Order: sequence, then structure tokens, then C-alpha cells
Amino acid sequence: MRHRSVSALMTPSPVTVRRTTAFKEIARLLEEFDITAVPVVDAVGHPVGVVSEADLLRRPPTGGTATAEGLMTSPAITARPGWSVVRAARVMRRHQVKRLPVVDAEGRVIGVLSRSDLIRLFLRSDHAIQQEIIEDVLTRTLGITPSAITVVVDDGVVTLSGVLPQPERMPVVLRLCQSVDGVVDNRLICGAEPG
Repeated sequence: MRHRSVSALMTPSPVTVRRTTAFKEIARLLEEFDITAVPVVDAVGHPVGVVSEADLLRRPPTGGTATAEGLMTSPAITARPGWSVVRAARVMRRHQVKRLPVVDAEGRVIGVLSRSDLIRLFLRSDHAIQQEIIEDVLTRTLGITPSAITVVVDDGVVTLSGVLPQPERMPVVLRLCQSVDGVVDNRLICGAEPG
């Protein structure tokens, strides 16, 4: 059981611009590709900043700010493809950014992860969530026979019912279920095995 990685959710091969890219060209790219920001990269593809719609609106083109270098928010806060989406979300929250350029081992931009990409986790099907809880949480992690606990998932809300062999494990079961990507809430309706 593990959270999805950044590489699984990021937009690969993102649109990027250079420091010298003009204001109007950036605005055109945002419109054409239906995106809200672009990473600004140097000659070898390393991110040096990000220009967002907010940056364009905040600083209308005048003189030196008419290029990406004058418009961008810098430095770029980045993520790695192997990070968990939980780690990426924490970085976004800590730095108060809406997207992270994703960089490879050489520091070159290979993707972009946005908050809307993270929202997709909650669009996982109930069946996929149910299978992960049965197979990864109950069976592999906790060693609980799948027939002992019934798992029902409805719009991301997990209900577990049945007889839990070790009732003291209830908090652990709940915590592990809550950590499954796509789970909105969970509850346990379990009894203990008769002694």
C-alpha cells in the first residue's frame, strides 16, 4: 500500500518558456494549451521560475517586465517524479504554490504537477479503492482474512463491517484505510471475535 507517485499524475513534457519569452507569447501559450502557468527554463531545461496567469495580471507589460524574466515568480519550487503525491501536496501548501515543475535527476523539467492533478486522486473509482483496501490494507499489511471484514465504498466513503480478530487494531485499520488515495472518510462497524 503506497500513495501514487508524482510521475503517475503529472503532465509530462510540459509547455515551457525561456527568460526572453515575451508577455504576449506567454499569454498565447496559456490560452492555446488551456493551462494556467508555464515553467521558465534556462538553456539546458533547468527551471528558473514560473509565470502564471496571476503573474500576468499582476504585472502588465511595461519595459523590462515584458518578458518571462520580469514576470516570473522565482525560484521555482520543484518536485521529483518519485515523490509521493502526499509529499508534493505538502510542498505546495508550505510554499503556497498551485503547481510544481517536476525535474529529473539532472534537474531538467520533465513534467508539471498541479493542484487539479491532485484532485484527480479523489476521482478514483469506488471499486479501485475497495480492491486496494482488501488486497493491500487488510490482506497484505494486516494479515486479516478478506472474508472476516466486508468493505463497502460509496463515493469515497469506506465502511468496514464484520468481526475484527484483534479489536485493538481498529485505530490502525482506520488510519491505514484513510491513507488510501481517494478515501474521503471511513468508519468501522466491527465486533470482536468471541473469546
